[in-house]
Amino acid sequence: MSAEDGPASMKIPIVDFSSWNNTQDKTARLRTAKELVKACQTVGFVYIINHSLPEPVLDEAFEWTRRVFKLPMEDKMKAPHPPGWEVHRGYSWPGLEKVTQTISTGDDEETKKKLREVPDVKESYDIGSDVFTSQPNQWIPDEVLPGFRAFMTKFYWDCWKVGEDILRALAIGLNLEDESYLIKKHSGHGNQLRLLSYLPVPAEDLEQERASRCPAHTDWSSVTMLFQDDCGGLEVEDVSRPGTFVSATPIKNAIVMNVGDLLQRWSNDRLRSTSHRVRLPPLADRYEGPNRMTRQRFSIPYFMSPDPDSVIDCIPSCMSEKEPAKYKPITQAGYNKMRASMHY
Repeated sequence: MSAEDGPASMKIPIVDFSSWNNTQDKTARLRTAKELVKACQTVGFVYIINHSLPEPVLDEAFEWTRRVFKLPMEDKMKAPHPPGWEVHRGYSWPGLEKVTQTISTGDDEETKKKLREVPDVKESYDIGSDVFTSQPNQWIPDEVLPGFRAFMTKFYWDCWKVGEDILRALAIGLNLEDESYLIKKHSGHGNQLRLLSYLPVPAEDLEQERASRCPAHTDWSSVTMLFQDDCGGLEVEDVSRPGTFVSATPIKNAIVMNVGDLLQRWSNDRLRSTSHRVRLPPLADRYEGPNRMTRQRFSIPYFMSPDPDSVIDCIPSCMSEKEPAKYKPITQAGYNKMRASMHY
């Protein structure tokens, strides 16, 4: 099955996980795992349907997301994103983050200034494990938003359960003898749950590039799982036509899963980390009013990363005498530092 963006466009595969929880049916699990790996090799993006996260839980997650961004600014600023690039937690106001593919090799202030000439019109709220002390959570006080912390803490770990299924399927699909090979590098504490609000903006500002929602980029992590509302706007680069993007049309309750740069490196470039962006909604009914104001868009990505001291060395089944490892081993912490400082 596939979602299409026109007859000549790349198709984003759909993988059905309904049989995954039947651990006795190894044939069905292998089939699902091979479908997932093939999608990650050819496109780098895939819709996962019939996963283990119930629809009511996802609906509630989006309701909390809407509620947190409806708060007055003074309440959101009770949990501000800490200064600098090292800690990614709490509330980021519009203009704070600038997504870019540039890798920082020093303090190039002129480059940073140029990147920020076109602001990203979005706000976000980042959450992690409460025991991951190097990334301390910044919680909105319970008296401001009762129940928010409790729900999001549980949702974070509910997402990780699905993430473990995905990492296990990738290991099986890559013909690893140990299906826990990837999971052993991930405790779940290094992951990041992000609530995103793309603010209403005149469509012309986006068309004329006076503002951006989220420019084309790849993710740093192992794997990203994304839940999106019905607004649309996510686009994935067509791997057969660089510079051309196709819509990742929302599918109710589906996970949009993509390979991150770290997993591409880890797999010796066997798995593909594909560029993607958030632009204008694809349909006219996504606009409101005479200025064609875009609808507010909500999405919830969940970034899965190995633990900071994990050494990322080439996956054994992804190298051979004819295809040796292309990259030197690196810790997740070292890789993250290499990628992070241009964003904040």
